[in-house]
Amino acid sequence: MLFSVVILSFNSQRTLDRCLDTLAATLKNYNEDSEIIVVENGSSDNSVGMLKAKVEQYPELIKPIYFEHNTGTTVSRNAALDVSQGRYVLVLDSDAYIEPDALNTLVDYLNNHPKVGMVAPKLFYDDGRFQKSVDVFPTLKRKVERFLSLNKMQASEDHESYSATDVDYAISACWLLKRDAVDSVGGFDENIFYSPEDVDYCMQVWQAGYQIHYVPEASVIHDAQELSRGFKLSKFHFSHLGGLFYLFKKYGYFFGLKGLYRRLGRFE
Repeated sequence: MLFSVVILSFNSQRTLDRCLDTLAATLKNYNEDSEIIVVENGSSDNSVGMLKAKVEQYPELIKPIYFEHNTGTTVSRNAALDVSQGRYVLVLDSDAYIEPDALNTLVDYLNNHPKVGMVAPKLFYDDGRFQKSVDVFPTLKRKVERFLSLNKMQASEDHESYSATDVDYAISACWLLKRDAVDSVGGFDENIFYSPEDVDYCMQVWQAGYQIHYVPEASVIHDAQELSRGFKLSKFHFSHLGGLFYLFKKYGYFFGLKGLYRRLGRFE
């Protein structure tokens, strides 16, 4: 098995069809079998019906897992990882669309950099705007800055000048991982329900002795709804805040990153 793709579906009828069709077309470019594991996380829209139709369309490719209620992002992804068989694991959001050139670029990069366990592409919104998808590990100060001025930060970044480089973390809209890195980390921390599970997982990748690299030569559309961004407070903001303080406690830091980097072996 070449690729195991892990996708979560929660009220994703707006994007799931395009995500799966684009992905299926991309995977056809490889001579080896792959699998798409879609975890349906208790949607209340027509996502279940859409997924069942896609399973009928791609019966040898899509392997669904159905939950009756929303289990968050960690329990659900772990359920998919537990049954995945691919030499590469592609973690993909249901509103992300990956084309063949991007996947080829990410695979080639992983193969040519033995110390790298995870790579992430450059992301764009569906309207063509650059999306900030990598950052330093969060501190309270950094999270306030992102909350207040993320759109300004995205607009001002000269993203065309970026070259491939190691990063603290990448958002989990699109990750490609080596199987041995996934096996070494062992899964997402299920004490986190929604967010920042991606930051925690990246910390575990670094702690396991692997590097994470941003590869802007590969680009992917992420048609994000931005549920936890902006000034309108919602349950997603409060869930994210609770997860953030859990992260600070788990790794023993709050303001600065120097001690965290040392404990994770970030610059060893």
